[in-house]
Amino acid sequence: MSENNSYTPPAVWTWDEGSGGRFASINRPIAGPTHDKELPVGEHPFQLYSLATPNGVKVTVMLEELLALGHSGAEYDAWITDIMEGDQFGSGFVSVNPNSKIPALLDRSEDKPIRVFESGAILMHLAEKFDAFLPKDPATRAECFSWLFWQMGSAPYLGGGFGHFYAYAPEKMEYPINRFTMEVKRQLDVLNRNLEERRFLCGDDYTVADIANYPWYGALVQGKLYEAAEFLDVESYTHVRRWADEIAERPAVKRGRRVNRVWGEESSQLRERHQASDLD
Repeated sequence: MSENNSYTPPAVWTWDEGSGGRFASINRPIAGPTHDKELPVGEHPFQLYSLATPNGVKVTVMLEELLALGHSGAEYDAWITDIMEGDQFGSGFVSVNPNSKIPALLDRSEDKPIRVFESGAILMHLAEKFDAFLPKDPATRAECFSWLFWQMGSAPYLGGGFGHFYAYAPEKMEYPINRFTMEVKRQLDVLNRNLEERRFLCGDDYTVADIANYPWYGALVQGKLYEAAEFLDVESYTHVRRWADEIAERPAVKRGRRVNRVWGEESSQLRERHQASDLD
């Protein structure tokens, strides 16, 4: 391994607005809004402000799965949040998610609107509200929570680590690519060993843990993230691939993956969703 460029950190770091490659225009070291902009509000109980990145897909899949079970109270409006244009820094969005990341959910089904941010928190809020996709048995429920939060802790190494340096960084650097590739392959092996003995992550039943993990690790082994399938040898993780292929065929997953998607084949896109017929 070699590193052509060396870097000596300064005594006190200062922000170089021009660094950061593709995302330089939206990354910054401070929080809070940059401009005043109210959020649109539709007629349904849930207002989702998002984009069809893996974290956004978690929530739209969850909502579509709830609707497929017959929970009409899970009807939602999904509004596009263009993160490349800085929509997440508008005052309205920051009031729902002070972390300025998608997805953000406003639950208007109660007398007082409830804001929910962070994708894992949104999934838990919905699962508990509708008593769905959460095991009842205490041991299996604990296992479900473990795999749900495993995803929350692991995926930043996949996205912000491997994905950034492999696909988005201004230049390819051997050390970080090797570092995060090793970690992502370790994570895939963790999943593969678990799924060798189970149909889904927690056993025979599809749960919120599968909904959380599929948009990241399922998409990865299906060759839908970072154009890295060959590089990561994803075909070797046969049990993860079997699990991902089964989940991908669920009608609610197919619907949820389209919501707030504005790239790819036209048939795979739906900029905003305000009623079920929008997905027909």
